Amino acid sequence: MDKLNFLQNEFPQLLKKLDSNAKGSWGVMNAQQMVEHMAESISFATGKNNQPLHTPEEHVEKYKEFAMSDKEFKPNTKNVLMPEVPVPTTKSNMEEAIADVQKQTKAFVEYFENNKDATLTNSFFGDLNFYQWAHLLHKHAVHHCKQFGLL
Repeated sequence: MDKLNFLQNEFPQLLKKLDSNAKGSWGVMNAQQMVEHMAESISFATGKNNQPLHTPEEHVEKYKEFAMSDKEFKPNTKNVLMPEVPVPTTKSNMEEAIADVQKQTKAFVEYFENNKDATLTNSFFGDLNFYQWAHLLHKHAVHHCKQFGLL
């Protein structure tokens, strides 16, 4: 799966090109805050960081349809679960933040290797299986790569 290869290999290499304080073309996060945000996002697909559904049930199918499409997230897409002012970084440097992205990606793959038929809830898009999570995480990573001029 090319999207999984992107997440496991290409994405961390692209992130290594960023200075931790770099600003994106939109949004309020600096590069390290974005990388830590991505690590947290990936952690939701590891089976260790379960999240409740925040989307009203009547909208989940429409939202999931978008998530599984090839339509990109728009610049400045609001995430209601994120504060207006970015949270301070928790990792001591960019290398540690990128290592966490890699660790979370590995945990994601391992979880679904050991739980092949599992689904995990995404706060916005409902219950997703491995392929759906990989598609969504790829879409999310590409969104942030474009934000920071990496793609």
